[in-house]
Amino acid sequence: MRHATIYTTDEEFNHFVELAKNLHYVKKIETDSEPNKTDILENIKTGLKEVNLYKKGKLKTTSAKDFLNEL
Repeated sequence: MRHATIYTTDEEFNHFVELAKNLHYVKKIETDSEPNKTDILENIKTGLKEVNLYKKGKLKTTSAKDFLNEL
């Protein structure tokens, strides 16, 4: 199976995706604007585990001020 990367304007993006969905030979469409629900849930679970570790004193964190200064 082969894949292609398409760069288009924001205005034409939704139209292009709808066209591609109607092609019988297109097996899967992945876009950066459709968040993967599984990934989102995994990120939330990881975050909650880190919060619990922090509360137990097993994880050190960075202060908000230091975090923002790094940006």
